Amino acid sequence: MEIADIGELWDRVTGTQPAPELWLVLATAAVALAVVTPYGVWRVARNTITIAHEGGHGLVALLTGRKLEGIRLHSDTSGLTVSRGRPTGLGMILTAAAGYTAPSLLGLGGAALLSSGRITALLWGATALLLALLVMVRNAYGMLTVLLTGALFLLVSWLTDPEVQAAFAYGVVWFLLLGGVRPVWELQAKRRRGGAGDSDADQLARLTRMPALIWLLFFHAVVLACLIAGGGSLLDAAAP
Repeated sequence: MEIADIGELWDRVTGTQPAPELWLVLATAAVALAVVTPYGVWRVARNTITIAHEGGHGLVALLTGRKLEGIRLHSDTSGLTVSRGRPTGLGMILTAAAGYTAPSLLGLGGAALLSSGRITALLWGATALLLALLVMVRNAYGMLTVLLTGALFLLVSWLTDPEVQAAFAYGVVWFLLLGGVRPVWELQAKRRRGGAGDSDADQLARLTRMPALIWLLFFHAVVLACLIAGGGSLLDAAAP
C-alpha cells in the first residue's frame, strides 16, 4: 500500500460523516428495542451483549494489572472470563464490576463518537476491539461468535453506502444502550427466585462486604444513566 493510500485510509477513518436525519435515528432505536424486547429474538441477540460483558471483564483485568488467562462464550449466552492475580483488592473489584456495565458504557462511548459524526471510526474501532478479543477466546463457539460479529462490522464498513453504515452504527449503539439494561433486570429476577448465587453482584458482595443488592442498584444506575445520556446524544446529533 502506497503512502498516499495510507493517508487516504487514515482520513477516511478519522474523518467525519454527515449526521443522519431524525427519522433514521428513531427507526434504528425502534429496531433495537424490537430486538431486545421479545425473548425469542433476544435469546439470539444476547450473544452480542455477552461478548461486550466478558470483554469488559477482560479489558479491566488487563488495565488493573491482572493476567488474563482466557475468555469463553457459550451457546446459552453465558460466558466466563478467567484472570490471574490477587483474589481480593481494587483490581479484582473493578474487574468483577465491569461485566454488567460494559455494554452500556460501550454504547455511551459509541454515542459520543456518533454525535461527533465519526461513524467510520466507530465501525473500525469496534472491529479492532473484536479482533483483540478474539485472541483471548478459548472455545470454538466463542471464536465463531466473535469472528462473525467482527466480519459483519468489517463488511459493513467496506462494502456498503454511507447511509447503510450510519443506520448500522446507530442501530448497534442503540442495541448496546438498550441491551445493557435487560441483563441487569434478568439478574435481579434470578436472584429473587434464589438463583445466580455466584453472580457478579454476589462476588462483589464477598469482595467488598457490601450487600449484593447495593451492587445490583449500582448496575441499574450505570446502565440507565448510559441509556439516558447516550440516547440523548444520539437524538441531539440527528440532522434537523
